[in-house]
Amino acid sequence: MQGSCALCAKFHGGFPCAWCSAVDYPAYSHMSLFKRSVVAEITSHAGVVFSTLVVVWLSVLLVRLLGEAAGGTIGADVVLGLAAFSTITALPTVLAVSLFIAVLTTVTRNYRESEMVVWFASGLSLADWLRPVLRVAIPVAGLVAVLTLVASPWAYRQIAEYRERFEQRSDLSKVTAGQFAESGEGQRVFFAEEPTQASDELGNVFARETGPEWHSVMTASSARIETEPNGDRFLVLGRGHRYDLKPGTPEIRLVDFAKYGVRLESKSGDPIAEARAAAERSSKARPTMQLVADDTDSSWSQIMWRVSMPLAALNLALLAIPLGAVNPRLGRSGDLLIAGLVGLLYMNVINLSRAWISSGKLPFGIGVWAVHAVVLALAGYLLMRRLRVKAPRQQSS
Repeated sequence: MQGSCALCAKFHGGFPCAWCSAVDYPAYSHMSLFKRSVVAEITSHAGVVFSTLVVVWLSVLLVRLLGEAAGGTIGADVVLGLAAFSTITALPTVLAVSLFIAVLTTVTRNYRESEMVVWFASGLSLADWLRPVLRVAIPVAGLVAVLTLVASPWAYRQIAEYRERFEQRSDLSKVTAGQFAESGEGQRVFFAEEPTQASDELGNVFARETGPEWHSVMTASSARIETEPNGDRFLVLGRGHRYDLKPGTPEIRLVDFAKYGVRLESKSGDPIAEARAAAERSSKARPTMQLVADDTDSSWSQIMWRVSMPLAALNLALLAIPLGAVNPRLGRSGDLLIAGLVGLLYMNVINLSRAWISSGKLPFGIGVWAVHAVVLALAGYLLMRRLRVKAPRQQSS
């Protein structure tokens, strides 16, 4: 037997509407339609926000990385790799923020366009938003947990290895034709041109080297790398000149050479293993179980951050429900600004708790849940206020 919904009783005099006449109302109620529409809209908004934030992040990141590559801090061949790994480390925060904005805009739009009145007339309330919101938020929080506990530490290790390998590369490999490059903490500066012969790795070379007693300037017509059997690497300059100046004195030396070798680095081990070991020293790059085994304040603060991000994603999604319940007659800017400030304050307090745990001012057992409990209680309080029906005012006769 087909039935009718609350909307039919209100607007159709009790007769079924077109939707109720087409389906069996008890088996396929407006509740199911409500859940599907809310989940679809939140997912759509989250996809748009996520794409926008990722594009903005990549744009800013690529500008910074290309600037580092132009300055010789990193190699131009690793820019894309560093951008990809850095994006992985940023995904937990981007996903949490995207979910918060998606739920907030969905609830706000339903109020602005009076769709919430239709759902309320169907017998639903703001509390019925919890289930469809959690249906989207729980998978997102699970993905954030995988990223923070597994993927992000691995990405941080790859970033550190990329940078460490570049630092361990020879000085000549850092030199790009037409650019200045520093090495040895600024004690040696290179500038090279394109090679004119196929046998040369670089063309005309200018090098400045600062020593404890002499400051040297060298010019040569070509340069190449030679590796000794023991692993030591030398920059071998072709025909050129060397000018030695002793600071504070008029003493100067001029040397003409047909071949001149400059020691670049002394290798005593595997550079890849050394780079990996250097990367492991960072707490962000260490695996989660290894942080637990370390049992230090710094490691526990990092664990707190990794556990907090999925919890923050859930809390922000729940907090967006009462924050998005706005008065359609008021302006839009105020409520969205307050919601954004609340979310920003939440993330900053997580960072503050992380710093307190690292310094030993806050125990891990309290810091890992206290902030989230307060925010969850705040979300529950705001939701109860929205659900509370105020009694009408009594007018005096």
